[in-house]
Amino acid sequence: MTTASSTAATYWEPLWSQGRRYRQLDDIENRLLDDRLGPGRGRPALDIGCGDGSLARHLARLGYCTTGIDCSPSAVALAAAQDTGSGHEPIWRCMDITTIDLSALPEPAYAVITCRLVYRWIGDKAAFLASVRQLLAPGGVFWVVTEIAGRRATNDPALHRLGITSAEAELLTSGWSVVRTSDLDVLRCYALRP
Repeated sequence: MTTASSTAATYWEPLWSQGRRYRQLDDIENRLLDDRLGPGRGRPALDIGCGDGSLARHLARLGYCTTGIDCSPSAVALAAAQDTGSGHEPIWRCMDITTIDLSALPEPAYAVITCRLVYRWIGDKAAFLASVRQLLAPGGVFWVVTEIAGRRATNDPALHRLGITSAEAELLTSGWSVVRTSDLDVLRCYALRP
């Protein structure tokens, strides 16, 4: 397991190591994902910010040869600890996509790249999107699930700002030939194709 050293890891590692857990995948989100991605047929997939590995494992069940990366060693260890030994588990790497040399990834290109509940926290979104485009195979899908600012039913202004703004959403969706979205309460799912 490669280790990440970054500002992101400094923030996320204590949260994961102290037992913090995040919104779990549900049946509705899984069905949307299955519909937008289809069967893997052995093609490579990359889950950026894999956390406990639930999305990466779902991709593997769909038949993708999946790599899950996260900047938190504790998150990667948690994901790996749930492997069953079936031989179809994802590859787990502790890496920060915003600071690594992309050639350090197991594959030069991916049919699917996922980014669930991570895009909001990326500092340089334009550079991140350039990296994703470089890694996405022709005809591939970039699957992003992110909260949209202002959707939470709360009076706490800090919670209203947790999602991405309309300008950040526009940056995310510009330059793709196909943009499909689906809303799930405070979240929006994006299926983006070059």
